[in-house]
Amino acid sequence: MTTSSSQAPEQPGLQSLAKSFEPAPIESRWGPEWEQRGYGRAGFRGTGAPQAGAPAFAIQLPPPNVTGTLHMGHAFNQTIMDSLTRYHRMSGFNTVWVPGTDHAGIATQIVVERQLQGQGINSRHDMGPTPAEARKNFVAKVWEWKEQSGNTITTQMRRMGDSVDWSREYFTMDDKLSKVVTDTFVRLYEQGLIYRGKRLVSWDPVLKSAVSDLEVESEEENGHLWHIRYPVDGSDEALVVATTRPETMLGDTAVMVHPEDERYAHLIGKQVRLPITGRLVPVIADEYVDREFGTGVVKVTPAHDTNDYQVGLRHGLPMLTIFDLDAKVSAAEATDIPAAYVGLDRFVARKQIVAQLEAEGLLVEIKPHKLMVPRCARTGQVIEPMLTDQWFVAMNKAPTLPTACGSLPPEGAGPGLERSGAGSGTSQDTRSIAQKAIDAVASGEVTFVPENWVNTYNQWMNHIQDWCISRQLWWG
Repeated sequence: MTTSSSQAPEQPGLQSLAKSFEPAPIESRWGPEWEQRGYGRAGFRGTGAPQAGAPAFAIQLPPPNVTGTLHMGHAFNQTIMDSLTRYHRMSGFNTVWVPGTDHAGIATQIVVERQLQGQGINSRHDMGPTPAEARKNFVAKVWEWKEQSGNTITTQMRRMGDSVDWSREYFTMDDKLSKVVTDTFVRLYEQGLIYRGKRLVSWDPVLKSAVSDLEVESEEENGHLWHIRYPVDGSDEALVVATTRPETMLGDTAVMVHPEDERYAHLIGKQVRLPITGRLVPVIADEYVDREFGTGVVKVTPAHDTNDYQVGLRHGLPMLTIFDLDAKVSAAEATDIPAAYVGLDRFVARKQIVAQLEAEGLLVEIKPHKLMVPRCARTGQVIEPMLTDQWFVAMNKAPTLPTACGSLPPEGAGPGLERSGAGSGTSQDTRSIAQKAIDAVASGEVTFVPENWVNTYNQWMNHIQDWCISRQLWWG
């Protein structure tokens, strides 16, 4: 018996083809192969060198946290970036996708501190006999942790087959980048665009640091609305104030009503006596007040509320900080705070204040109330608005040096550019940082995809506040 010679030979590997997709063998084979051949190298089609006349296409990878792991969001974004990079590379562009990792100051410090607590060390401050020694030892521990866990992210990126240029990989605390940060800080400071000042910031009492607004998440929670009687000085009348934070009344410097609210018009300009402390504070009128909310009377605590802070600036009110950096009651500025409250945690103080108000007949009622509570995304701690000395970038201020850009701007370079010092070889770019950013989009130098995000961007930039750049962290 013979077999037919016309039977097609079996394709290699067909018998071993799995019924379902198995990425592991593909990742282990092709990822290293592509990297060895340099397919992800910068330049013209991975040659490592640019091609004259070819257009450029570059992507800076938003650096993931060095101590973390990739999640689905990372994978999705990197798939898009990889597709774009490969498309432009195959289309003949001078292409580069630059990888890197972020030192992740807050996240990394929290991870290491939790490890230390597991070893019986309650705080990073306990890692040395002096603050300097404790900080030195803690930072050394973080570097050790970074070396142990820092390769997880890059290993995962390699498994995904990201066609990045690994020869350009960076870490945000590399010496080269740290020098750039220092040089930029000094240059902006000399231009008057970085300053140190006392402003209201989002403070995390666990981190003992200011945090970015982007690191604050507000969620609706069940709370209460306390109605408290504030006696009018020299009168039998009283104003009933509605508040969600009775503990901050220790720092009240005014109560306010709407200027068109006829119920309270006769009391504007008078004074009320603050319960607990006995402090006299004025009754002011401001359109910020919602006449329909609560009683239409609002307490003003400029040092511990974002909206009250703006009211305080408008009316020139004193700003009394009543909490220390641990969010415990302090009488350092509000010296009329009773000694029984000094040193109490803010939420413990809340309970005692409510109890005292009730005992003195000044608590009118308590109503259930849903409110948005801001918490730090990293620690889950309730954020405390605090007036502290921090470093800020002035977003809407013109630079003060004769040259802010380091070189002469071209003729007709755009709105807001003024050329001065004719014959002297110097120029002054009078635009603020925010205005430069707005102009870059308006001129087409920077584009958004899709275009509808331009409106969101302009809305944000036209209302941007000075940027708090300082953190009270040991790592980063």
